[in-house]
Amino acid sequence: MNQLPILVPAANLTKSPSNVRKASDPVADAQLEANIAAKGIRQNLIGLPVSRKKGHYRIAAGGRRLDAVHRLIEKGIFAADYQVPVLVLHEARDAIATSLEENFFKLSMSAADTCRAFQDIVETEGKTPAEIAKRFGLTERFVLGRLRLADLAPCVFDALRDGEISLEVAMAYGSSPDPVRQANVFEELGQGYYRDNVSEIRRQLAQGSYRGSDPKALLVGREAYLAAGGRIDSDLFTDNATEMWIDGDLLSQMAGDKLAQAAEAIQEREGFGEIRVVPTTHIAYSATWDLKPVDGEQPPLTEEQEQRLAELKAELEGFDNPTDTEESEDEAEARYDRLNAEYEAIQQRAPILTDEQKASALAYVVIGQDGQPRIHEQLYIAPSVEPVDEEEPSGEDEEEETASDEEAPGQPRISQRLADELAEMKAELLRVHVASDPRFALDLATFTMADAATRKYGSSDLATELRANAPYSRLTGYESGTPAAEEWMKFDAGLDRSWTEHADERDRYDAFCALAEEARAAWFGWSIARTMQAIPAGRTGSRFVDHLGQKLEIDVASWWRPTATNYFDRISKASILSEFEGIGGIELSSRYSASKKHDLALSAEKLFSGALIIEAELKERALAWLPDAMRFSPLVDLVEGDIEPGASGDDLVADAQGLPPAEDDDIAHAA
Repeated sequence: MNQLPILVPAANLTKSPSNVRKASDPVADAQLEANIAAKGIRQNLIGLPVSRKKGHYRIAAGGRRLDAVHRLIEKGIFAADYQVPVLVLHEARDAIATSLEENFFKLSMSAADTCRAFQDIVETEGKTPAEIAKRFGLTERFVLGRLRLADLAPCVFDALRDGEISLEVAMAYGSSPDPVRQANVFEELGQGYYRDNVSEIRRQLAQGSYRGSDPKALLVGREAYLAAGGRIDSDLFTDNATEMWIDGDLLSQMAGDKLAQAAEAIQEREGFGEIRVVPTTHIAYSATWDLKPVDGEQPPLTEEQEQRLAELKAELEGFDNPTDTEESEDEAEARYDRLNAEYEAIQQRAPILTDEQKASALAYVVIGQDGQPRIHEQLYIAPSVEPVDEEEPSGEDEEEETASDEEAPGQPRISQRLADELAEMKAELLRVHVASDPRFALDLATFTMADAATRKYGSSDLATELRANAPYSRLTGYESGTPAAEEWMKFDAGLDRSWTEHADERDRYDAFCALAEEARAAWFGWSIARTMQAIPAGRTGSRFVDHLGQKLEIDVASWWRPTATNYFDRISKASILSEFEGIGGIELSSRYSASKKHDLALSAEKLFSGALIIEAELKERALAWLPDAMRFSPLVDLVEGDIEPGASGDDLVADAQGLPPAEDDDIAHAA
């Protein structure tokens, strides 16, 4: 017959030394306490009688529940004589095993089950998130977050339940309340590289939306946005609540209108000849490339500005050595942008201009990082209009001039704002049609990149930002005579350049599209290939270079061989002898150990080019040998114990090759 629990006053119960749980979690303890306060003890404790103390027991299993009851009694929530159900053991030798059994075999609920459980409580018991939070000792925000996860798109929730994605990834999908968009992004990422990339998931879900800290949002203001029908969704999965303004088109329109109003007031106050509105935080180079800057005298820094610059510099330098804070990554990035923008604004102060200069100046009004309209620091000379004949007209000429002042039929005067909006609408039409025709897009992209690369001053007359610029080279006076360099020259010389002879960009484009498909494809490969950077092994980006080489299955040894000029004259004699030893052992190394450095380098060139008379096996090995820096494959297997905390993958490769770690300047040039 099974023994039944008995009710014992909590005051008569103490934790047994045989209880195996020695450590606990304060947060979990608080949650347990809140649940017991709401529903009482629902699972009995297990205890042993205390000798010579009738009615007293030491609890071997259920110590956390007992501690929670004692705390509730101290707080006055439970009465002093509150009774607890206890199953009494009479064999002391069973105490430790019983305690271990109760703790060891417990399995925490999965996040998916917890979400559904909270949802069921809301739907069946009619409880509010606040009531659930109180009952389980949680924050209301936590409960709301789990309820949001319960409403994830079915494909995302099933992946969470089946363990295909982590809770962190599911929370990233939950940053958007739209299950259709969640499902689309989930399907788009599929099994790809970014499937578990939380930042990429959030970015794709947020496309067309703005954070509440965005300069546009700060400019428009929360109340005005909501009053206009804008929707806001709170992100329930960050340390601090951040808002997502969903209706991006509405926000952009409101920001543009408000900035235009501010621009009118600025023009009236400052007396600029022309003013243009750009509802962003910066001006694109393409918008000002053909404008001449206005040179004015820059005002000196005030004491307040100098002090603020010092404060901003100290704060910005703090981002290089971050400390643990409650600030999320998005919030930290937004704060950095605001501080940096303020620093740049003080450094690049608007020049002092004469009234005459202002009257002929073009000013751009943009949105500051703080959401305030501001004049872009650089002013330009306003484009001149068609010259007007200053001689006084008379008779028939006077009639013609009067008529010319009126709007020509079918050609009304339009404001700069309207012209910009019409251009944007026109571009939208162009974009959607280019996007729907991949073959057309490929030809356009190839032409754009090739045209910019083959013209002396670039192709600023093309309406796109796409370029295929050759990267910065760290070398000066470098001339390569390798087979690969010669092959590149042949490839370059073989390109059909007939289309480049046309002066007009429209004619060049039509001529390019008229080329044979093979010729256009060659230009595409040439345009992409010339962008590849020369990155030393171990530097940032070198692993991807190696990966591309492996994907292309490049046989380096058949294209490049080490010579005295390109390699052996530039390493130590000991290093050369070491390579000899690696090919033919100590005997081969000793044979050349007495040679002078230059003679040894020439011998090495012959050895590794196959010109040295040696055994067939050694010759084959020498012809396959490459310096580590010329390989497109991992060089060594690093054991876990060799890896220092904080070392990057590229640093590990550099260390394996005996290279110094990447310096900041090297990274900047390589990137």
